[in-house]
Amino acid sequence: MLRIAIQKSGRLSEDSLKLIKECGISFVNSSLKLKTESTNFPLEILYLRDDDIPGYVADGVADIGIVGENVLVEEGMQHLAMEQLGFSKCRLSLAVPKADTYTGVSDLNGKNIATSYPNLLQAYLTENGVEAHIHTISGSVEIAPSIGLADAICDIVSSGSTLISNGLKEVERVFKSQAVLIANKELNAEKRQILEKLLFRIHAVQRAQRAKYILLNAPNDKIEEISALLPGVKSPTILPLAEEGWSSLHSVVNEDDFWEIIEKLKDAGAQGILVVPIEKMII
Repeated sequence: MLRIAIQKSGRLSEDSLKLIKECGISFVNSSLKLKTESTNFPLEILYLRDDDIPGYVADGVADIGIVGENVLVEEGMQHLAMEQLGFSKCRLSLAVPKADTYTGVSDLNGKNIATSYPNLLQAYLTENGVEAHIHTISGSVEIAPSIGLADAICDIVSSGSTLISNGLKEVERVFKSQAVLIANKELNAEKRQILEKLLFRIHAVQRAQRAKYILLNAPNDKIEEISALLPGVKSPTILPLAEEGWSSLHSVVNEDDFWEIIEKLKDAGAQGILVVPIEKMII
């Protein structure tokens, strides 16, 4: 059985569990449990503090884990990373009181900065030639300026609403982060085989999230022009319609190019365009 460690609560936990479920893996989830087993895949899930996950994976207590890049780099365990997962995106940012005048990172020289990520912050300050005093605290970093503990903070930001509610403004982006899959480098052959099966499912889910299935009707004399706009995985599927002189084209488009392609298809004569989400995509 493969043992995976995920964050026990929060957005990263929710997104990690969602990915596991989308991979067709069933399990009973409970906030009272610290671990659970899948009922249809050889996977055991451990619910841990995010800061502990890299260490547990490195020590072999867990075989793999899902953790934020910010935590992984802060702990100096980048060697465990397998691949980025594309969700739970956020950033580590510097923020100062909203009323403060801020002209650039040099304004932080000699200032006191509160953070839970001293290593990432120190690397950023050094890179920018800034000498500041770093105060390492755990949790509630946003209140540090208002209680006189620090002049600025460096903390994880998603929407920025927490900063605003605490009278702060974001002034510098220190590090971009997202969820990453990490793995112990000493997995035995049996566990590596299970991991490969899990990765196969993850990749199928990820490809589907970035793609749309498109169906449209087109006059036969426009098929070549429209097909050039719909490369799909290999080439569009073309099926004749009951109405003579018309065909139905089926293909896959990248979500990033979706609206631009739709406009081009309409201009080329496509009609009755349907766009459908894809649950899994295996190539």
